[in-house]
Amino acid sequence: MASILVLNGPNLNLLGRREPHLYGTMTLDDIEQRVRTQANASRVAIDWLQTNHEGVMIDHIHSVLDQPPSGIIINPGAWTHSSVAIRDALSAIECPFVEVHLTNIHSREPFRAHSYFSDQALAVIAGCGAFGYEFAMITLLANLNQG
Repeated sequence: MASILVLNGPNLNLLGRREPHLYGTMTLDDIEQRVRTQANASRVAIDWLQTNHEGVMIDHIHSVLDQPPSGIIINPGAWTHSSVAIRDALSAIECPFVEVHLTNIHSREPFRAHSYFSDQALAVIAGCGAFGYEFAMITLLANLNQG
C-alpha cells in the first residue's frame, strides 16, 4: 500500500481564522478530511503532521528515514523562505515530494517568492487554495504509477 506523509508548517493550524481573505475559510482539519477521503478512495495511507516547531518537523522527517513513505506533500508555510534545516532533512529521504502553498507566493511580498524547497520538489502547487493538497496527491499518485 502506498503511503503519503503530509507535513504542515507554522500557523497552518490557524486556517479558517487567519486572514480568510487570503487563505479562505476552510480549516486545516477540513483540508485533512478531504485529503483522507481522497487517499481512502485511492487506497493510500496518510500520515498527517502540523507543527509550529521546526525541530518537531525535522524530527518527524528523520523518523521516516528507514521506512520512507511513497511520497510527501509539504506546505512549509513561513519555513519556505527560511529553513535550510528542513530542506536538508527532506533531501535525506529518497522519495518525491510536492510543495504546496494555498496562495500564489509569487504574487505576494517579494520575500515570499523564494523557496528553499522548490528546486528539489517534484512539483510546486501555489495559489489553488485547499485544492492544492488534492492536486499534490494526484501528482504523487501519477508519479508512482509511472514508476
